[in-house]
Amino acid sequence: MEEFDVAVVGLGALGSAAAYHLARQGVRVVAFEQFELGHVRGASHDTSRIVRTSYGSAAYVRFAQAAYREWAALEAASGERLLTITGGVVFIPDDGPYDAADFARSLSDSGVPFELLGPDEVRARWPQFAVPEGVTCVYTPDSGIAHAARTVATLQMHARVLGADLRDRTRVDRLRPDGEGVVVSTSGGDVRARRVVVAADAWTNELLEPLGIRIPLEVMQEQVSYFAPADPGAFDPDRFPVWIWEDEQCFYGFPTYGEPTVKAARDVSENCMTPAERTFVPSPERTAELAAFLAATIPSSGELLRTVTCQYALTPDRRFVIGPLIEHPDIIVALGAGHAFKFTPAIGLALAELATGGDTTDDLAAFAVDATAVPAM
Repeated sequence: MEEFDVAVVGLGALGSAAAYHLARQGVRVVAFEQFELGHVRGASHDTSRIVRTSYGSAAYVRFAQAAYREWAALEAASGERLLTITGGVVFIPDDGPYDAADFARSLSDSGVPFELLGPDEVRARWPQFAVPEGVTCVYTPDSGIAHAARTVATLQMHARVLGADLRDRTRVDRLRPDGEGVVVSTSGGDVRARRVVVAADAWTNELLEPLGIRIPLEVMQEQVSYFAPADPGAFDPDRFPVWIWEDEQCFYGFPTYGEPTVKAARDVSENCMTPAERTFVPSPERTAELAAFLAATIPSSGELLRTVTCQYALTPDRRFVIGPLIEHPDIIVALGAGHAFKFTPAIGLALAELATGGDTTDDLAAFAVDATAVPAM
């Protein structure tokens, strides 16, 4: 049987980042992906993801600051430009479930520059927005865009250059802890690893439930749409920020990026289905809902051009789950709850540190597994 220090299950963003950081440390690492690299069945494909420090929780703000540190290190090591800083706005209706004061407090406590803007100030700075009264805007100049597909490919390429063994089209069927490590049973045969990182997102419980453990996950098909404005120049990244609308229903979007379109979506579409049931067909109701929201909030965003789908696996309260299983500490789990891409290089570093038995550079206490995992039924 082949033997490795660490095996990684899943080569989306988080698994690829873990493999990269493990290889940088000189660890003998093998990583498995059940589909082809760069596939569209998960949540790490397409082009753009928002990066930001603007959260209403100080734990996430601090971890986002660590992520910016690791993004810079990854860009320096790879020679790739992966982030584009545009500034970002979070719109918070005064009568909604979120409070701009929470954002202001968490940002202030962490030393992150920000501004609180009213609708008139927003319209003066970015006339593309038609923001009604009764909405507070939190502006952070450090927000921007990460190139999703390029980031994942960069991590995979440099992991291989550094010695990682990446095996795509290789399904992991079972994990068997035996007191001396973990036997990883795959469609290509068994390997043994001292520790295993499970970054399998919506497929996580397929590996945990045979061990008597389940992490509550709500899996759904998400979708993003691209719109073609009549004046794409008005939405250039130096003239238009990334944006989030935080309300009972959350929407978010981007300036033009790589093509003369603007991308937008509703966050948490509630279009629930398992990976096996997933249709890849966009919901016309969600598409119409988004188009109506943009027509009211960004009137010059233009006509709908296309819609593509992805997948969310949401934990309770969308809390990150990062750490070893209490019952099987040689198995380390990473779940990003549909908002982790911005943290990718920092989560990868943390997983590598946990998998090699060391202390983590960043405080992960808020994301421990024990608060989420439950016995499998």
